[in-house]
Amino acid sequence: MDIEGFRAELETRLIIEKQYIIQELSTINDDQEKLELLGKFNEKYKELIKRIANEEGIDLNAVYPTENLSSSENLTYEQIILGKTMSIYDQLADELYEEITSTN
Repeated sequence: MDIEGFRAELETRLIIEKQYIIQELSTINDDQEKLELLGKFNEKYKELIKRIANEEGIDLNAVYPTENLSSSENLTYEQIILGKTMSIYDQLADELYEEITSTN
């Protein structure tokens, strides 16, 4: 799986996780507990990266092959994946935050 395919799969799964967390909101009355759901979403993001990598046989600690052979810029698959997917996470986390604060 290429990085763009990984990104798309992660985005799909994160959207599903966000929906589960939004459903969970209705069962929580405490504002602090609601905000803690953002931390739960962050953990899901990290777990999903590991799970998809495992499913696809990607070693997150392996050096990502690049055309630029500069040894000072050897990045791991995990670093590349985080760089390519952080914007998705940020957008969904912002949407989740809006959902959480609008239910207060």
